[in-house]
Amino acid sequence: MPTPETDARRAAVLGSPIAHSLSPVLHRAAYEELGLTHWSYDRFEVDEAALPGFLQGLGPEWAGLSLTMPLKRAVIPLLDEISDTARSVEAVNTVVFTEDGRRVGDNTDIPGMVAALREHGIDKVETAAILGAGATASSALAALSRICTGEIAVYVRSEARAAEMREWAERLEADVRVADWADAERALRAPLVVATTPAGATDALAAHLPERPAALFDVLYDPWPTQLAARWSAYGGAVVSGLDLLVHQAVLQVEQMTGRAPAPLAAMRSAGERSLASGTV
Repeated sequence: MPTPETDARRAAVLGSPIAHSLSPVLHRAAYEELGLTHWSYDRFEVDEAALPGFLQGLGPEWAGLSLTMPLKRAVIPLLDEISDTARSVEAVNTVVFTEDGRRVGDNTDIPGMVAALREHGIDKVETAAILGAGATASSALAALSRICTGEIAVYVRSEARAAEMREWAERLEADVRVADWADAERALRAPLVVATTPAGATDALAAHLPERPAALFDVLYDPWPTQLAARWSAYGGAVVSGLDLLVHQAVLQVEQMTGRAPAPLAAMRSAGERSLASGTV
């Protein structure tokens, strides 16, 4: 079995589409900072149909994988074990290959969100709001269930999404109130607002901020800032970005795959910022 110090080790991010992924920039920066000169990290375009064959073809030099959409749920039947965190939202974004050849899945998005908030001084909130109800919203709900002592309001566009969020709330044992997107302006008064929507979806809300907004966690990072984040910051509110989330969840992935801790958070963030500023990934 190769060792991190002496022999080539491989890792990669899989998904479809994948060309936009910033993960190679972050992980390679970590390897460089840690002196892991024999490690490489790539990206591969892989969809659900191709995933079983891709996993089957991996050799002993592989240390781990990062997974993005649409593979976070599709990979679960192909693994030997998944963590309680991943099971709680039925989503795996990290696969580590053990020395005995087992495939172990985890979800670093949830603790990554908590860590990103903590870095900005947000450890506990009495109430919170989530904008949107897609895949990221379930991870946000799981993260908030760890730090929110009261109600979490989730603003959705359809009854189908509302039903999904009620199911996640029951599963996570979270105190959730599902509300209609038409009332999303009310969310802006919460002590913590988590925007999980696609680019442009919250632009109209930017004109309705309260005079003193509290904290916004916008999971987007490109383009950045969103209109909502820019206005929020201009009004003096705290803003946590999608890059903060991406870096913190990648830190946890690097630590799991390499066995080295702590991973170099500052170097990884700087590499991500430079890549976004230059328009290259």
